[in-house]
Amino acid sequence: MKIDLTGTTAGEINKALVQGRRAIGTPAVGMVLTLVIVTDEENAYDALKAANDASREHPSRTLVVIKRVSRSPRDRTTSRLDAEVRVGAEAGTGETVVLRLYGEVAEHADSVVLPLLLPDAPVVVWWPVNAPLDPAKDPLGALAQRRVTDTYAAEQPVRELSARAEAYTPGDTDLSWTRITPWRSMLAAALDQVVCDVQAVEVEGEEFNPSCELLAMWLADRLDVPVKRSLSSGPGLTAVRMDTSCGPIVLDRADGSLATLAIEGQPARAVALKRRDTAELIAEELRRLDPDDTYASALRYGVERLNPGSEATVAGPRAEADADADAEAGAPAEAIEAPARKTAAAKKTTAKKTPAKKAAAK
Repeated sequence: MKIDLTGTTAGEINKALVQGRRAIGTPAVGMVLTLVIVTDEENAYDALKAANDASREHPSRTLVVIKRVSRSPRDRTTSRLDAEVRVGAEAGTGETVVLRLYGEVAEHADSVVLPLLLPDAPVVVWWPVNAPLDPAKDPLGALAQRRVTDTYAAEQPVRELSARAEAYTPGDTDLSWTRITPWRSMLAAALDQVVCDVQAVEVEGEEFNPSCELLAMWLADRLDVPVKRSLSSGPGLTAVRMDTSCGPIVLDRADGSLATLAIEGQPARAVALKRRDTAELIAEELRRLDPDDTYASALRYGVERLNPGSEATVAGPRAEADADADAEAGAPAEAIEAPARKTAAAKKTTAKKTPAKKAAAK
């Protein structure tokens, strides 16, 4: 059932929701959270479709906020709120309200959304595109326990990671991080099958892909080893190679769906590692509403070492500490860089399977 409201208010929208539930014979609907989607008209359909698919696992009230920019100076001074209320089959397993804000009311979207939130239920805000640099300080983001962005949709994804690290607040997350959950789980499972020291790692993937950078940062942060970032034609992440004291461990996915896991001394095996759609990613993020400390640690660890447009080597913290000690002793900058890399590569760190296994669980 669909109810269109023009020039409406939050009170009339709530009445329309009650009217719609009664019309379809379900006066009470068990919903677990409020999902606020902040997007534009162009991307609203895809975002709403993904949210409706995710609502099968997480019944929720979905509020789609679309700020309409008026070209006419006269229209810019005219405030109006149009709403489209959907209940029943057209709203998945929950309720959907599409809000179109015109004029000055677009600058106060939080005042429109606040009366429509489910009482005593968590709030999640998702920006499919054009996310603010500091989601927690955004008026809508301040209403939420979880704030979901997608760095991959930015014009400069890798540089966007730098902004995310500087403005990180507990509760922030990114779909570029969610995309590598299967990779982190598979790599942790591979290390769980051997008892050896990881000495170096290479992450191969598309250029300017934030998921590749985040995986490299996570490995460098958890394993404390040098991580090389190499480029490929994709799609997305294509391979991770770990040099260990027991031989190489390689997870290779060339086609974006089926990967091959090769461990020294064991037969190569095929593993399902397909690229997931947005609905699956949102459903995963809605399963947890607590801060993701592992994401925060990886984001803050390596973002300053990113080198967009070229291959970058991310050194472990011990090598960085050695370089800092040399700098304090007065050694020339040219004499510091090479020994630091050499020291990091020569050390057989004690980072084994346990840290990676713990970090893989979201």
